[in-house]
Amino acid sequence: MSADGGTSTTTSARVNTPATAQSSGHGYTADKDAYLRRLRRIEGQVRGIVRMVEDHKYCIDILTQVAAVNSAMHAVSLGLLEDHLRHCVVDAAHAAATSDSSEGVDTLDLKIKEATQAIGRLLR
Repeated sequence: MSADGGTSTTTSARVNTPATAQSSGHGYTADKDAYLRRLRRIEGQVRGIVRMVEDHKYCIDILTQVAAVNSAMHAVSLGLLEDHLRHCVVDAAHAAATSDSSEGVDTLDLKIKEATQAIGRLLR
């Protein structure tokens, strides 16, 4: 098992699609299938780790696979964060810039706070 959960050399599960191709909804919507494939691959890696423990495999080999899963999950997390910034935060910034009310600015502030909190959780 590779550190990113497969043979890909990219660091995230994102498929490069223009923002205009995204349907309404969440930022990851256009890349949902890629995320699901990556998460299913990670799920298989975790099942493999369970089998390694059940079979009393060498602890360093197990730790190597745990590190691979952690790396793959980190890549998914960063991809989702990037999607959130590119879609949700940018949309909120555009709405704030074109709005005559403070509601758009409040929404932008909320989206930035969400992103900041998500980054904080990833750094723990």
